[in-house]
Amino acid sequence: MIKRIAPSILSADFTDIGGAVSMVEQAGADVIHVDVMDGHFVPNLTIGPQLVADLKKKTSLPLDVHLMVENPRDFIPLFHEAGADWISIHLEASVHLHKDISLIKEFGRKAGIALNPATPIHLLKEILHELDYILLMTVNPGWGGQEFIPACHEKISHLKSWISGRKLDVPIEIDGGVKRENLEEVLRDGADIVVIGSGIYKAPDPVSMLSEIKTTLETFS
Repeated sequence: MIKRIAPSILSADFTDIGGAVSMVEQAGADVIHVDVMDGHFVPNLTIGPQLVADLKKKTSLPLDVHLMVENPRDFIPLFHEAGADWISIHLEASVHLHKDISLIKEFGRKAGIALNPATPIHLLKEILHELDYILLMTVNPGWGGQEFIPACHEKISHLKSWISGRKLDVPIEIDGGVKRENLEEVLRDGADIVVIGSGIYKAPDPVSMLSEIKTTLETFS
């Protein structure tokens, strides 16, 4: 499976968010990761559908919208209309998970489920075959720049083995604390899509850093 990089704009300069997206697109990014936080499900507030709609005009890359919100079913239509290409919702926040995933698919978007670090993967058993991707949080959600939780290495590898054992083609996306220094280990665990925010946008030379990351991804593809 081709490995992909999804820069997270959560760590970008919001006074020039369009420029931040253009920079990583030109440097070889595969996807743009957009974190949506409601101040309830996680203790932070970020962006709404309007910014996604504006970004849709600025980039040809898929917009990967990660809904860290309560009652995700209320938000799915809004971000569909705004132009999200991928929409992931948290297992912990959805009362009727199958209905919510089905709604995303009805809109023609890629549907993903996100799991917090302490949420066990076996809870995906009844829905795994319906998913376009799985987003594993490797930090506790809410803030950028956190350190990768070491126990998540085993979680990634177990999920990869489980997916392979069921002969499914469901990419694993990893979000939280991934940097150049631990990228290879995360890829060996079984990550297919890596979300990197501060590791790119806070680097002295973001373009050069993204180029290094792409080179590493290619060696694992």
